[in-house]
Amino acid sequence: MKTTYRAMQITQPGILELVERKTPTPSPGEVLIEVEACGICGADAADIEGVDPTLQPPRVPGHEVVGRIVALGTNTPSIWKLGQRVGVGRLGGHCNECVQCRRGQFQLCQNQPFVGSTCDGGYAEMMLARSTGLVSIPDELSSEEAAPILCAGIATFNALKKSGAEAGDLVAVLGIGGLGHMALQYARKMGFKVVAIGRGIDIAEDAKTLGAHVYIDTNQEDATAKLQSMGGAQAIVTTITHPAAVSALMPGLTPQGRLVVLGVGRDPLPVSVGHLVVGERSVQGSITGSPYENEKVLDFSVLAGVRPRIETMPLEQAYDAYQRMKSGNARFRMVLTIGYQPAPGVTQPMELSMPSKSK
Repeated sequence: MKTTYRAMQITQPGILELVERKTPTPSPGEVLIEVEACGICGADAADIEGVDPTLQPPRVPGHEVVGRIVALGTNTPSIWKLGQRVGVGRLGGHCNECVQCRRGQFQLCQNQPFVGSTCDGGYAEMMLARSTGLVSIPDELSSEEAAPILCAGIATFNALKKSGAEAGDLVAVLGIGGLGHMALQYARKMGFKVVAIGRGIDIAEDAKTLGAHVYIDTNQEDATAKLQSMGGAQAIVTTITHPAAVSALMPGLTPQGRLVVLGVGRDPLPVSVGHLVVGERSVQGSITGSPYENEKVLDFSVLAGVRPRIETMPLEQAYDAYQRMKSGNARFRMVLTIGYQPAPGVTQPMELSMPSKSK
């Protein structure tokens, strides 16, 4: 094993720097992962732009991590082996002690780290991880395909499961980006009548290819009126962070319909009490999920043929890949490939210039 490894750390808010670090030794209950791929998520922006500049050593972002176990700490469960391919999502491993863990609600554990935020993540060649946060990766998925499923995949898959919709019901997905493009695929494979809601006619064909039966362009059409004309949506899964646009769709829900919120923003979500009470509609938040749930969505993705649409860049171009994600130009997820070549057919965007630290 190498004595050092390369990592992209946040030297100051908004700035990533490629550095060499000493290879760590896993503590009890931890493993050391040699990273093969790490997805770039919209949530990385808060970690990179809002990092505490006094933190030492600086934080390494990234929470859609796939790699192989190269070292085991003591007391690591026997299901995890050297050389095994594993993943880690946003939730870095439950404590097995808090009230939520005792209830089996591991995704709600109050004592687990958020990978890339409160502990180092996967923009690196090596990463430490709690064994309780590990996810087994199926052989049928390449590392770069599996990485986005560990966050975007499980978030949308679980949101649809919690939506209360049944096969044949109308389900709308608001926002056709990194999250939404996964939600459309899962919704179609789950047997829903799928409506995609986005801005611009340019993504209409993509939305239908991904699984939508109907595409509503909000630049040209009133989405709420269109949903009402179709009988109302049993569920609306929203992946965007614009509260006004989200709340405006509430009247598009059928009675006892459910708005499931995935997009996290700082502004409050205004909701009409009348729409909730008259029609018994509800609003529900949905987090990603436990490692067990993550393995279920990976298996479903293999079974149903669901794959993220990705573009790849090497670790050295992490800043460029991050900026491409922020620009909205990625189709549809950016993935860093680390220490190996991506699978054949995976798109690699044009090389961009690295920023100076003086940005």
